[in-house]
Amino acid sequence: MNKSDLMFDQQHIWHPYSSMINPLPCYLIKSAKGIFLTLDDGRQLIDGMSSWWSVIHGYNHPRLNRALKTQISRMSHVMFGGITHYPAISLCRKLIKITPKILSCIFLSDSGSVAIEVAIKMALQYWKALNKNRTTFLTIKNGYHGDTFSAVSLSDPMSSFHNLYCDFFPKNLFSDAPKCSFYSKWDEQDIHSFNYLIEKNKDIIAAVILEPIVQGIGGMNFYHPMFLRKIRTLCTEFNIPLILDEIATGFGRTGKFFAFEYSRIVPDILCIGKAMTGGMITLSATLTTRKIAETISSSASGCFMHGPTFMANPLACAVANENIAILQEKSWKKQVKNIEKYFNLFLSPLLNHPNVKDIRILGAIGVIECMRNINIARIQDFFVKKGVWIRPFHNIIYLVPSYIIDKSSLKRLIHVISIALNYKHLFIE
Repeated sequence: MNKSDLMFDQQHIWHPYSSMINPLPCYLIKSAKGIFLTLDDGRQLIDGMSSWWSVIHGYNHPRLNRALKTQISRMSHVMFGGITHYPAISLCRKLIKITPKILSCIFLSDSGSVAIEVAIKMALQYWKALNKNRTTFLTIKNGYHGDTFSAVSLSDPMSSFHNLYCDFFPKNLFSDAPKCSFYSKWDEQDIHSFNYLIEKNKDIIAAVILEPIVQGIGGMNFYHPMFLRKIRTLCTEFNIPLILDEIATGFGRTGKFFAFEYSRIVPDILCIGKAMTGGMITLSATLTTRKIAETISSSASGCFMHGPTFMANPLACAVANENIAILQEKSWKKQVKNIEKYFNLFLSPLLNHPNVKDIRILGAIGVIECMRNINIARIQDFFVKKGVWIRPFHNIIYLVPSYIIDKSSLKRLIHVISIALNYKHLFIE
């Protein structure tokens, strides 16, 4: 990147969670292949983030590239209003096959946040069709559901990135976050706060929404599967739809194809995205039951009131089809199991480091919770100089690599983190 390009980027281009006055440094990537990002100056970085959970098969995968090239020669896009196409039909057939049988109605959209917005609209329109005024949502603290407005209103207003918007949000309900970790002994007290709120507000709650098992940007916590099972029981008892946000965890990341499988439950509405196309192009889906879909469709409006311009984009649907085909070959199970094994072997010992508060591992997710918050700009520069790409937040350093990562590359990522933990200037006093 020459100086004029860098200056233009800093002055005109907003990056995620960055400032136009004092932006975080950016690094120009000219290409990517497998698990490697190649900088403009030719240096290669081992990618530990899979572009925020999504590039599960690695960059420039030949089968995914071929699916895109084949589809683009036919049509890259066509509106979905009054028109359908084979990539969308084929994809929805696959989604119905890989998800619980009851989730038989699918809305395709263009990002994870929009999938959440669609789920919220589904719940609101469902109750409106039944002539009941239910507009409040119940969730748990430390959650995160995306950056669009309604999704933000369901993310923890005090600990999320979005607390500056609190005064503008509808007032939703937040129970205490579960304290029982994934591997700990279940404590019935963990569900008391949630139980109290759902019983007290059962007549106004439109739906319950949460991330199953893994709370992502709210702190990268892994909670006990029994907590989710108890929530499913309460939702059934009070006839309240359960929305599960599998946007980050879906498609094998936790060791199960969907994280809710750990609890052996089924949601009423399911949101998926990120890894749905293998990280090739943006696409998401919101799946629901025939009961909810037909109730919405029999309302005064006669339809579900949402329709994005790029809904069911043929390019995205085509590559999602191929991505799921690769996953159905089942190699991901062994790959994720190996990543978890290497995390336990190489990451777990860092728990003894004085700058480490906790280590959490589940499937292809490895988390280092540090004692102090991280100086993002400094540690990013350190990581790049050491040949790795890791993007921390707050006091969390985490790894969510592509499933194809090899043992030595994963070991290198962890080794660089172990070195960084020793440098006080990379952390905020």
